[in-house]
Amino acid sequence: MPWLKSVLAKGTALTADCVIPSFTNPNNLSIVTGAPPSVHGICGNYLYDVASNAEVMMNDPKWLRAPSILAALADAGCTVAVVTAKDKLRKLLGHDMKGICFSAEKADEATHDENGISGVVDLVGMEVPSVYSAQLSEFVFAAGVKLMQRSSTRPDVMYLSTTDYVQHKHAPGTDGADAFYRMMDGYLGQLDAMGCVIALTADHGMNAKTRMDAQPDVIYLQDVLDEWLGAAKARVILPITDPYVVHHGALGSFATVYLPRDAHAQALTERIAALRGVELVLDRAAAAERFELPADRIGDLVVVSERFTVIGTAKSRHDLSALDAPLRSHGGISEQRVPLILNRAAHGIDPQRRWRNFDAFELALNHAY
Repeated sequence: MPWLKSVLAKGTALTADCVIPSFTNPNNLSIVTGAPPSVHGICGNYLYDVASNAEVMMNDPKWLRAPSILAALADAGCTVAVVTAKDKLRKLLGHDMKGICFSAEKADEATHDENGISGVVDLVGMEVPSVYSAQLSEFVFAAGVKLMQRSSTRPDVMYLSTTDYVQHKHAPGTDGADAFYRMMDGYLGQLDAMGCVIALTADHGMNAKTRMDAQPDVIYLQDVLDEWLGAAKARVILPITDPYVVHHGALGSFATVYLPRDAHAQALTERIAALRGVELVLDRAAAAERFELPADRIGDLVVVSERFTVIGTAKSRHDLSALDAPLRSHGGISEQRVPLILNRAAHGIDPQRRWRNFDAFELALNHAY
C-alpha cells in the first residue's frame, strides 16, 4: 500500500473509537451525522419494535432522529455524492439529501429521479458484482474515481461506504486481504492525485470468533434463557442481523435481551455475566449511558461477548453451512478501535482528545489545510 505508507508519513494518523454496537448501520449513521446513536436513533442493523411487537430491519429513514451532515452540505449549496456497497444503507445515508446517491449492489437500477444519476454501470465500466465479493467494494471506489473525473458530476463532498465481506472472510496478511488493500490503495491514490482531501476510517473492527479447533465459538443465548426461564419467555435480539448473513451467520458480539415482567433482572444479569465468553452485561439505563444508545430501542439487558466469542439466539436458527472459512465477526468492545486517517496534516486539533470515527467530517472539513 504505497499510497497509505506515504500518507502515514505526511498526513494525520489517529486511533479512534467507533460506536457500540460495532455494526454497520449505527456507525455509518454516526459518521454522516457526527453524533452517537443516542442522537440519530440507529442502534443496530435490526431491532425489536415494541410498539408493533415485530422484529424489523433498521434500513428505513423513519428510524432516523437526526439530519445528516451530507444533507446539510447539500442544502448549503455543495454538490454531494454518496456511493454505498449494499443497498440497505442507501436510503439512510441519502435521507433528505439533494444529490447523487446509489449502491453498487443495485447500480444497474439507478435513475435520475431516485438516485440523481443514471447509466452508472456504463460510467464505471464494471458489471454489477455479487454482494458477496471484494468487487462490490471495488465498484464503490471505481465509481468514486469516475464521479470525480467527470466534470458534470464532480462533487464537492463524497461519501464512499464499502462492505466488510473481505474482512469477514480473509484475515489480515492472507492473499485475499492483501489483494483487497492493494486495490483500495490504488483507487485512493487516484483520488488523492485529483486533489481530494481524504478522511479514511472504519465503521468497526473485526476479529476471529473461533475456538481452538477453528469452529465458531458461540453462546446461544436464547437457548440458555429458554432453559432457565422457560421457552420464549425472554427474547434475544441480535442487531447484526441483516439480509446478508452468508459470511457471518448473523453471529456478532452484541445482543439485547427483553425479559418477562416477572424476571429477576439482577439475578439474570449475574448468571449471564458468569457464562464463559461473556465480557459485559448491563441493564438498559447503564448500557444507554455507557454506549450512548437510545434507551427506548434496546432491551432490558445488553450483553457483550469477549473478543473470540459471538452471541447467537437459538442454535436451530443459525445456518452456518455457508461458512467456508473460520468465522470472523464484530459487534463488541473488542472491535471498537479503528483507524482515522487524513491525507493532510491536521491543524488545530487537541492531541489528548478521544477521537471517534464520526469525527471524520470534522477533520476533513475544518482541520485539513
